[in-house]
Amino acid sequence: MRLTFSASLWQWQVRTDSWWFVTVPPEESDTLAELPLPPRGFGSIKVTVTVGATTWSTSVFPSDEQRGYVLPMKKAVRVAEGLEPGAVVDVVLEPVGL
Repeated sequence: MRLTFSASLWQWQVRTDSWWFVTVPPEESDTLAELPLPPRGFGSIKVTVTVGATTWSTSVFPSDEQRGYVLPMKKAVRVAEGLEPGAVVDVVLEPVGL
């Protein structure tokens, strides 16, 4: 399964030093929520992500505040892809273990 979407880069206000995310849109979040994957910590789902020329492994996490899953965007990816706060990020997300 491959999900493709665009979303704005935002900073978590609790930890403004290094925690940046994009919110997985509602339709794609609903698809993720329905996956028959084994439960993991905090309801997370392991994924492989591609943004531009950068691909990495991480997890998406459910967020009541964002009403969907959130994808952490590590600094190395933001720097490599030239992503600034508020940038619209084109994401390819693939759940692992299906």
